[in-house]
Amino acid sequence: MSAESGGGSGSVPAYTEVDVEVLVIGAGAAGARTAIELAEHGVDDVLVLGKRNHGDAHTTWARGGINGALGTHDPEDDWTIHAADTLNEGHFVNDPEKVETVTEQMPERLRELDDWGMDFSRTESGEPDQRYFGAQSFRRTAFAGDYTGEALLNTLVEKAQEHEVPYRENVMVTKLLSDGERSYGAVGFDMESNEFLLFNAGAVVLAAGGYAAVYNRHSSRDDENNGDGPALAHDAGARLMDMEFVQFHPTGMAVDESDPEWEPWSGRLVTEAVRGEGGRLYNADGERFMERYSPDQMELDARDVVARAIAQEISEGRGTENGGVYLDISHREQSFIQERLPRMYERFSELGVDMAEEAVEVAPTSHYGMGGVVVDENAETDVDGLFAIGETMAGVHGANRLGGNSLAETVAYGVVAGEAVAERVDGPGHVPEAVLTSLAEPHLRGLQSTAGVEGEYEPETLLTELRDLMWEHAGILRDEASLQAGLDELDDVRRKAERLDVGGVTSRSFEFAIDLGFMLTVSESVLRSALERTESRGAHYRTDHTEVDSDLQCNICVERTDLGGMALSTEPVDEPSEPVRAALDEGHELDYHQLE
Repeated sequence: MSAESGGGSGSVPAYTEVDVEVLVIGAGAAGARTAIELAEHGVDDVLVLGKRNHGDAHTTWARGGINGALGTHDPEDDWTIHAADTLNEGHFVNDPEKVETVTEQMPERLRELDDWGMDFSRTESGEPDQRYFGAQSFRRTAFAGDYTGEALLNTLVEKAQEHEVPYRENVMVTKLLSDGERSYGAVGFDMESNEFLLFNAGAVVLAAGGYAAVYNRHSSRDDENNGDGPALAHDAGARLMDMEFVQFHPTGMAVDESDPEWEPWSGRLVTEAVRGEGGRLYNADGERFMERYSPDQMELDARDVVARAIAQEISEGRGTENGGVYLDISHREQSFIQERLPRMYERFSELGVDMAEEAVEVAPTSHYGMGGVVVDENAETDVDGLFAIGETMAGVHGANRLGGNSLAETVAYGVVAGEAVAERVDGPGHVPEAVLTSLAEPHLRGLQSTAGVEGEYEPETLLTELRDLMWEHAGILRDEASLQAGLDELDDVRRKAERLDVGGVTSRSFEFAIDLGFMLTVSESVLRSALERTESRGAHYRTDHTEVDSDLQCNICVERTDLGGMALSTEPVDEPSEPVRAALDEGHELDYHQLE
């Protein structure tokens, strides 16, 4: 049902109301899998919203694979060892229950995807193939060449279309409607028609991605992973957690940024699959430097270890001309590279580089936020009726994420959230009058007043300033003075943001102005949490506190105060189940030299 409301000078702008039982915000793998689960439980009044054209979500940029203990090559692998690897990689600040929820499900989820027609690479016997990924004890990363995310999303979108799941593309959600206790829906706008929208929703599922793009060098598209999901939830009264843990992937493209052909590729991901298939890292002196940092696991040690090693080589003057190191897989046959890494081979070929003949330059890049929204075992937040899944939620990855676990989390928690929501919803939602007048209508007026406003600063300029300060002050290496300086500079950006120069509702500058608000919230939570964690653990490395502090084996949570500030608190970490403790005690570990 739709209805028009508002109008008149200085009044609430016209908007369209949409009544829906379940609103899914985000049309990537997590949102699509939730919608499928809802449909299979008989919930058909669902609406999936995406900021881009349908099927063009950030999931498609996940290249290397999706984890699950199928045992295609290594039958001794099982879900408990997968869980143990995940906890080890997360430095034991993961939520063990959530880790086990994902790892126990994943063999079934992979078989399900196979049944649904996902374009997996295959073994000679026709099973989904699996490759090595960093810090994993066995080959458990199933893949479709090096376009796994694209293949996954295509499969899920086709399945959702079989169920005739409704969706709207090019819609941006700007505020969740909540009284701090219960969720009632959301406000947003159509990015093409400039129509303002108010969604009355019985339940809301946030599947809006993460926050890696708050850094100037990142592996996301610039208009994605800007922190929409965590910022929306925080504003609605949900807690955030583990925001200090940002994964810097070791191998983003290092390019000559003065060359217009190469500049757009700066920081874009060179998939871990290149190293999983035997790629080697060399410094500018021709040394295979991982022999010094990790002689047993070499290039397939944990991402934080490899990223810091590369950063160290560069800082000590052994980097390449473009500020990176070399990643070389030219010892493999061209046919092997083209079969196993087709997208990477094609990308570099189009740029004039043959990976079968020469190395490519790489350097660390912001890739994934391990933190996000605090949720319970059903993926529900502190706010009743508001759920968060995928990269928007916290808990699975702890201080560092295993490669291949991000896609696994999306489909596993899509099922969990879908089941939980299906059991609860009983009709469309209704925004109470008090919430409408105190939150929705003022926000709509604010959106209208932002559009077309003349000011001193372009939103894109401030986005660049924000990303630069985050890279400088909350990057791979951190200390108290730098983090505090980052907070001071953030305040300066926030003051400038009060004097924006913005185009109309359908302009990119209007979208960027909304992004800037989300990114200011998320960036502050990262800086404050990193300042609070006075130790080095996983992806969080403090040069003034270089050791792990056992007293800080806890989660740092961020909550919105009544005055709009941030309050930090800590939560203890639970113990894993007995079967997972047994797998941890067995001490499984990757033997890299099987690849030699």
